Parts: sequence; structure tokens; C-alpha cells
Amino acid sequence: MIIFGMRSFVRLIATLNVVCGSCRNPAAQRVIKRTRWFTLFFIPVFPVGVTRVMTCTYCGRASKLTKEQADQMVAAAAGDPNQPAMMTPAGDQSTSSATAREHPHS
Repeated sequence: MIIFGMRSFVRLIATLNVVCGSCRNPAAQRVIKRTRWFTLFFIPVFPVGVTRVMTCTYCGRASKLTKEQADQMVAAAAGDPNQPAMMTPAGDQSTSSATAREHPHS
């Protein structure tokens, strides 16, 4: 008898404080990577699929992300100033506008 099946592994890859697109509240957004594995005798053998999801901690809405979007979110969480302003964590200001205010005569 051969026992096989599927199993999912979930990993939190980033947490950002941004405005939710659904509830419009500034709240923590969790970026989660879920990998499904084929199992043989309850041992994961090879990955079958990967999904990335962003979940709002305020309203609970989950939205799928592409790999590129998830990478942008991780970079924004790490404080990469080259990311677009919409990916900047809440409370931070984009690099160009902050520089313009600090040095008006430059």
C-alpha cells in the first residue's frame, strides 16, 4: 500500500503598516507564502505550487500577490528607499518629497 497526498506549508515573509485597499484603515498587512507539497508516506517530496497572499489584520481581507509584488513588499518592509511611494510603510515619507522639504534651496 502506497500512501500519498498533499500538504501546505505557510511562512510569514513580511509585515507592513500600510492602508488597506478594502477597509481603508492603516493597519498591519501580513505577506504570506504558502507552498503546497506532494507527500509520499507523509514525507514532503516536491513542491507542487506556490501562492503569495497579503492579509489585512484589521478586516481580514486576503488578496493574492504575484512574486514581483511580494518581493516589492518585502523590500519595502526592509526599508528600501527605491520602492514606489505606495509601497512605503505608513508613516514614512518618500525619499524625494522628504529631501525637497529638508533642502528647499538645493
